[in-house]
Amino acid sequence: MSISIEPTTSCNLRCPECPSGLRAFSRPTGMLQISEFNTFLHQFGKKLWSINFYFQGEPFLNKELLAMVEIAASKGIYTATSTNAHYFNEELAKQTVASGLHRLIISLDGTTQETYSQYRIGGNLEKVIDGTRRVIAAKKAAKSRTPHIIFQFLVVKPNEHQTLDALELAKELGVDEVRFKTAQVYDYENGNPLIPEQEKYSRYRKGSDGKWKLKNKLDNECWRMWQGCVVTWNGSIVPCCFDKDAQHQLGSLKNQSLKQIWNSSDYQNFRLAILKDRSAIDICRNCSEGTKVWA
Repeated sequence: MSISIEPTTSCNLRCPECPSGLRAFSRPTGMLQISEFNTFLHQFGKKLWSINFYFQGEPFLNKELLAMVEIAASKGIYTATSTNAHYFNEELAKQTVASGLHRLIISLDGTTQETYSQYRIGGNLEKVIDGTRRVIAAKKAAKSRTPHIIFQFLVVKPNEHQTLDALELAKELGVDEVRFKTAQVYDYENGNPLIPEQEKYSRYRKGSDGKWKLKNKLDNECWRMWQGCVVTWNGSIVPCCFDKDAQHQLGSLKNQSLKQIWNSSDYQNFRLAILKDRSAIDICRNCSEGTKVWA
């Protein structure tokens, strides 16, 4: 039903819990080419109804992103992307609206530069705000209902005091929606300076033994395994967006069809492993499923 596809592994920022930001990939890095996207899209067939144009990296660093969005949208496929919004000059804002993009997620992880830059290292909050204004202005000028613009606020300890400010800023700018998202941190067992104090914004809870644990119960199930998958920039299929370094590659669209990969023994065995003991799978142990807070 749904595919996440990676426009690029490159990013302009250096966020501390992100492989792109840390420049720490052990897999090949690169940029999705539009010719390969068209080949992949043909593989997906008529059952596909949604494409998320993001996985790792900053999608708008791929100069062909909006052309790919336009191709997908013209086929009646729901399109979305997520961005740090540092590249929206007036022309790019107009092109984004004209592409037919349905949903635009903008990362807003602080309402002051000092707070924002503690996680979005190398980022400029004013560029984010100005870029948001330009896309909203382009929507109004085109009398377009899309893209639906979402401020996504990754709640960490340095910014958790600004959640109400984020709501106010979104209202002032005319953003359609705000989503507060819990942050994944890699080393959480002994605590982490990014874990917020407000438990509703945290994926983790401190146990009686002093160790931090995942707050949500890890059931041996996952609807994502039957709903969609992730395609890396070079055509590898991985089961979930939590496999950031593509450690669980289940096939490649360069030498197999999606149907072959989807029904392969490797994919079936991965699904069975989740149903048997999800906690034994590394990418599942830090899953955020069910820990988003809506506003």
